[in-house]
Amino acid sequence: MNKQLILFFILYFIGTSSLFSQRVFEQIDRGSFGNSRNDTISKTGEITVKLSGKTKYTDYKIFSHKRDTAYIDTTLTIQKDYKFNYLRTDNFELLGFHNQGQTFTNLGYNFSNLKILPDIGFTAKQFSYLDIDEIKYYEVPTPTTEITYRTGLQQGQVLDAIFTVNFSRRLNVSLSYKGIRSLGAYRRSLASHGNFRGAFHYRAKNNRYEIRGHLTSQDFFNEESGGLPESEVEKFTSNDEDYETRSRLDVNLTDAENQFEGRRLYLDHSYKLISSKDSLNKKDFSNLKIGHVLTSETKEYNFTQTTSTTDIFGDINSAGASNNLAKNAITNNELNLEFNSKYVLGKIKAKINLTSYSYGYDSILNTSSTISKIKLEGNAISVGADWNAKIKNFQLNATGNLSPGSGRLSGNFLKGEASYKKDSVFSVKGSLLISSKSPNFNTLLHQSKYDDYNWQNNFSNVNTRDLGFDFSSKWINASLNFTNIDNYVYFDEIKIGENNTPKQFENQITYLKVKANKEIKYWKLALDNTLMYQNVSSGSSVFRVPELVTRNTLYYTDYWFKGKPMLVNIGATFKYFTKYKMNAYNPLLAEFTLQNTEEIGFPSVDVFFNAQVRRTRLYFKIENVTSSFTEKNYFSAPNYPYRDFVIRFGLVWNWFI
Repeated sequence: MNKQLILFFILYFIGTSSLFSQRVFEQIDRGSFGNSRNDTISKTGEITVKLSGKTKYTDYKIFSHKRDTAYIDTTLTIQKDYKFNYLRTDNFELLGFHNQGQTFTNLGYNFSNLKILPDIGFTAKQFSYLDIDEIKYYEVPTPTTEITYRTGLQQGQVLDAIFTVNFSRRLNVSLSYKGIRSLGAYRRSLASHGNFRGAFHYRAKNNRYEIRGHLTSQDFFNEESGGLPESEVEKFTSNDEDYETRSRLDVNLTDAENQFEGRRLYLDHSYKLISSKDSLNKKDFSNLKIGHVLTSETKEYNFTQTTSTTDIFGDINSAGASNNLAKNAITNNELNLEFNSKYVLGKIKAKINLTSYSYGYDSILNTSSTISKIKLEGNAISVGADWNAKIKNFQLNATGNLSPGSGRLSGNFLKGEASYKKDSVFSVKGSLLISSKSPNFNTLLHQSKYDDYNWQNNFSNVNTRDLGFDFSSKWINASLNFTNIDNYVYFDEIKIGENNTPKQFENQITYLKVKANKEIKYWKLALDNTLMYQNVSSGSSVFRVPELVTRNTLYYTDYWFKGKPMLVNIGATFKYFTKYKMNAYNPLLAEFTLQNTEEIGFPSVDVFFNAQVRRTRLYFKIENVTSSFTEKNYFSAPNYPYRDFVIRFGLVWNWFI
């Protein structure tokens, strides 16, 4: 029902936006948007647009959560190829499962961008979840659409549609929906996901009042196979011809599935109490601004298994519930006061947050458990400040937050950045992050009909310190992160009497990550190289990563045909990571757990042919092209084979009406 309402809303909005867009064209004709369009309206109500050639690509703007500005980019580059996947991001540090829409194994970790508050957990289901800082806002002179399509695996496809329009120069609305349905090559591998996003931003004529916000509704459904039994793994690794059709292989679970859903309302508005300049085209020398930010978000996770035909999860309480629906709701109200002036260094924002949270279950799901409470609830008050300053080529940023007390939301957060940019020659940045917060809620309280998956813990805050350096130039791009973690929480391996229970590491994790990228060009050829080195000098028994991860892409670029109507990229990408004791995937917990029996590491080669025709980019890729004649040692996680040889096709198409 929710999907039907969303679809109706999208169709209604697109149908009516053409009427409202008339106002935009009229404003353009009167000089708005740089006087870049002329329009006429016929008696039938249709709008004819005559391009004057004055509109530039910089008129089509994208604003991030931090209010950084980018532009709608219709070019074809090798970085676009890396991002042409379901997540729409470069997944160099991720290893996907065989089917699109399934989870990912982390080949590397990023602790430089931690959240301030703890989360519900079930992290294996949240790779596709769009957080607040991943929602984009737009400003466009004409209605704009972007369609991304990619074929799935065995009866499936991915579609990501974005539509945005400015009703006036000061009001923009955008609607986006990304959906996937892919059956997969193995049994019980169906993935069906949906991400709806609706966003807007508005500012008053005098530029004193400004508001932006978004609404999201996201759901991720997966059938869960539990991986292959050991007997079936042997058939896979031995390359048994009778099982080249992967659906013939048996799986551990025949009726299990899990679902993750999330809904969020976000509003951020402010009003300038004092402003020396009100014009949009002149810089404010000083102002005092009061603001309010509302975040209301709910997340739910549910694992369902109607029958119990496997013992991989241990003993079961036959009277227990068939699902383990966990709910998390958090509401945060932030009040802030911002001041900037030419008489002080930078912009200062003081803020206070009122937060309430509720996580848990509606009842006791397993009568054999010793759990005494079904919910974790509470309220907290926190104070914080942001500071941003620019001194010539230096940029300084700092943010801090303190939540006193002894509740689950108590902790502190401090992040500072200092960067220097020398024109377009090079830039260097240093960062420091200090965080203390509660572990995810599912490690503190969890219920299930399986006896070994019921716990109630009282873990200490996880303390994280991350020191980072980044260097970017036309010669090389490099980064270094040095991370220390105290009280690290992990899911243990399966042992006698317990199954993957969460535990808190008593010692310190010391993690080093060094990453470098260099592209070498000659004639119409290019070799793009990315190398990542990782070392865990302390805590490697519970925190595991491959020592080396490399990606090397050799490709050819040229314009084809008379008049250069088509730009092509043709090449191959080699990726490899060294063997290590990769974490195992647990579909009941939707988490990755320790295992000490198997080491995984393998190379893969993808061949691609990409082309650009005007504002359309076409992608044709053959994935894991060497799998048909190499050793069958490729796994995304223990008992979960990586994808075989498969051909994918897709496109990205932009319309600027």
